[in-house]
Amino acid sequence: QVNRLEITPDKQYLAAAGNPHIRLFEVNSNSPQPVMSYDSHTSNVMAVGFQCDGNWMYSGSEDGTVKIWDLRAPGCQREYESRAAVNTVVLHPNQTELISGDQNGNIRVWDLTANSCSCELVPEVDTAVRSLTVMWDGSLVVAANNRGTCYVWRLLRGNQTMTNFEPLHKLQAHDGYILKCLLSPEFCEPNRYLATASSDHTVKIWNVDGFTLEKTLVGHSRWVWDCVFSVDGAYLITASSDSTARLWTMASGETIRVYQGHHKATVCCALHDGAESSPS
Repeated sequence: QVNRLEITPDKQYLAAAGNPHIRLFEVNSNSPQPVMSYDSHTSNVMAVGFQCDGNWMYSGSEDGTVKIWDLRAPGCQREYESRAAVNTVVLHPNQTELISGDQNGNIRVWDLTANSCSCELVPEVDTAVRSLTVMWDGSLVVAANNRGTCYVWRLLRGNQTMTNFEPLHKLQAHDGYILKCLLSPEFCEPNRYLATASSDHTVKIWNVDGFTLEKTLVGHSRWVWDCVFSVDGAYLITASSDSTARLWTMASGETIRVYQGHHKATVCCALHDGAESSPS
């Protein structure tokens, strides 16, 4: 299975997180063979991402670890123990802190400079943290859990360490599970949105200013597992258990295109839309 897809910052490679390997493929190649395989996780890899210059990759797994990989070398460079299955990992825009969320409800900040855990939060005891997202400027972090709740913290500025999480908002976004939460990208400014994809078959778009509901995207007939904004925040791609992916326009909340062809659930998606303003 493929749990997560992520494209490198230079758009050259696609990482596919599976069980238990992460495989790196060339985006513009016709070869179906991976160029590299990263193999030291022992269970499902649920999260993968890249440092902004593409120098290293991070991952989180149900084996309870967060790992850092040098892309030019096959081995794992560093490993952090979360003591519970890791569902989600994000990199702070300062490129020096990883934030992970696990099945036991723990959120941990891993300080890559000090090489240690600098902060630990438990928003709701024994409620799995399913997805984490950080605002592009490092001002907010949102955690979504299995009870349909989003916790929002302000990350205090003027402070290089991120251990200052100031509770800002608690949003009861869905009645079902939230499988993915995602804050809009920099070029979406001055609009700031939070997208939440749920087991209730919908994606909701919230205005970060006040966390009011802007739109509900209705069209999928099963769980919506993943979503990704276009670079300018004008479009959203979603992946669902109904075996389709959809392209939505944020302006109207309508589906522009349905991508069909998979025979089983589609649980993740990635978008390579370069610097153009139109989706591709």
